[in-house]
Amino acid sequence: MDFHLDLNTETVEQASAGDPICLSPNSPVRVAFEQMKEQRTGSVLVCQDEVLVGIFTERDALKLMADGTDLNTPIEQHMVSNPVTLSDVDTVGKAIAKMSYGGYRRLPIVDGQGRPQGLIKTSGILNYLVAHFPSVIYNLPPKPHHTTQQREGA
Repeated sequence: MDFHLDLNTETVEQASAGDPICLSPNSPVRVAFEQMKEQRTGSVLVCQDEVLVGIFTERDALKLMADGTDLNTPIEQHMVSNPVTLSDVDTVGKAIAKMSYGGYRRLPIVDGQGRPQGLIKTSGILNYLVAHFPSVIYNLPPKPHHTTQQREGA
C-alpha cells in the first residue's frame, strides 16, 4: 500500500470523530465547560442558525481560567471566529497539511453551506495512520534518525 496514495485519496470522513457539540453564540462559557467535561472532548463548535461561526477549545478555556474571566459571559466573546475548516471531501493529506501549517489540533468539517458535519482531531489522524500502516508505525525505532556522536568501542 502506497502511503502517499492513501493520504491523497481517502477523505477526512475515515479519520473524523463523531458529531461535534454545537452551541449558540450567546451560550455562556460555563455551558461550554460543562458540555466539554460531560462529552469528554476538548472543543465545542459555535453555530448561528446551524452554520459554523466559531470554535471554542480547551486552549481558550485555559486562557479564560488564567485571566479569571466570568464564566457567564457569552461564548462568542471568547471563541475563535471563522475557524479554518475542511469539507467532507477533503483528503486526510490536506487535513494533516492544514493542521501542521496552522498548529491546529482540531478542525471542523463542514458541508457546502457551512453546516458542521464532523470534527477531525490529531488523535483521529493518528488512529487512522496506525490502522492503515501498522507495520510502519509499530516498527519505528524510538529515535528514527539517531546517530552516535562518538565512535563506539575501545
